[in-house]
Amino acid sequence: MNLDPHTIIRRALITEKGARIREQGKTGSRYLFDVHLSANKVQIAQAVKTVFGVDAVAVRTMGMRGKSKRMGRFEGRRSHWKKAIVTLKPGQTIDVFDEV
Repeated sequence: MNLDPHTIIRRALITEKGARIREQGKTGSRYLFDVHLSANKVQIAQAVKTVFGVDAVAVRTMGMRGKSKRMGRFEGRRSHWKKAIVTLKPGQTIDVFDEV
């Protein structure tokens, strides 16, 4: 499936757990992204290079299950989504995360 790089990377995940993961990166900086559900690791690495202009050394992905939610007596379900941990080459950073 051909996806636009801006469609693959849906948003940056900026959380406390993500900050710990970012600091643990020994070889390079690690960043968390919410990515398109059908995107694979190669497509994610290419999208990071296109959108942010940095080189991805490794990409780890995990499928996150949508949670069940209630609004009064009505039950619903949040959508499933995919999380990606992208490791960059040493010395490279993404400015979006450093501003927070």
